[in-house]
Amino acid sequence: MEYIEEDSQKKQILIIDDNAEYALSLQQYLSGNEFDVAVETESAKALSRIRDEKPDIVIIEVDLRGDSGLTICKLSRKDFKGGIFLVSHRTDELDQVLGLDMGADEYLARTVSPRLLLAKCQAYLRRDERSKPTVASGLEERLEFGNLVIDNSMREAWLNKKTIELTSAEFDLLWLLSSHAGEVLTREEIFSKLRGIEYDGQDRSVDVRVSRIRPKVGDDPIHPRRIKTVRSKGYLFVGEVKQ
Repeated sequence: MEYIEEDSQKKQILIIDDNAEYALSLQQYLSGNEFDVAVETESAKALSRIRDEKPDIVIIEVDLRGDSGLTICKLSRKDFKGGIFLVSHRTDELDQVLGLDMGADEYLARTVSPRLLLAKCQAYLRRDERSKPTVASGLEERLEFGNLVIDNSMREAWLNKKTIELTSAEFDLLWLLSSHAGEVLTREEIFSKLRGIEYDGQDRSVDVRVSRIRPKVGDDPIHPRRIKTVRSKGYLFVGEVKQ
C-alpha cells in the first residue's frame, strides 16, 4: 500500500455501530471534513480495534448487539486515553450519568445531527490540544500535594508513588482544579476552560467526573477534604489536607 504523508496528519475516528447504513453515512460525512474515519460493525472486534489502532476519538453506539457500548467503553478505558463519545436512543439523566461514569467524554442522543457531532469532535480535539503543555509556557508543570503528585507534561498523576488511572477528561479536570488550588472554580469557569462552551445549568458531566476523581486521589467520596463542593458555586481543590 502506498504511503501518503498527508493522510497521516489527519485525526482518526473509529465508529463502532452495528447499523451499517448509519455508520457508513456518518463515515462519509466526517471523512469529508478532514478526518480519517474507520467503521466497525461487530462489537466483538471493537476492543481489539481500539487498542490496536488507537484512534483520536471513538464513537460507540450504546445499544449494540453482543457486547454493549457501555461495556466496551469501560473496558477500553483501562489503556485508551483518546476521546470516547457514546451515542444512544436513551438520553435520560441516569443513562447519561452512567455513560460518563464508565469513562465517556460525551453522551449524545442518537438523533444528533452529523454537523453537531462534527462540532463536538472538533471541540474535543481543540481542548485536547490546548491541554498539552508548551515548552515556553513558563508555567509549573508538576504539582505536589503531599503523597499526591500531578504532572501536566507527562499527563500522569501518582498517589503514594502509584500511578492513578485517569481518562483524558478526568486528568484535564484534575489539573485545572489542582493548578487553582485554594480557589473556588465555578461550573461556568470549568466548562469555559475545558470545553470552550457556556454551562447550560443542566450538564452533570463535571459533577460525575469529580465523583470519579475523588477516590482515585485518596479523597473521601462522602466527606471530601481534597476536592470540596462549594454549594451553588462549584469546586475547591484544597492544597494542604490535614491527615
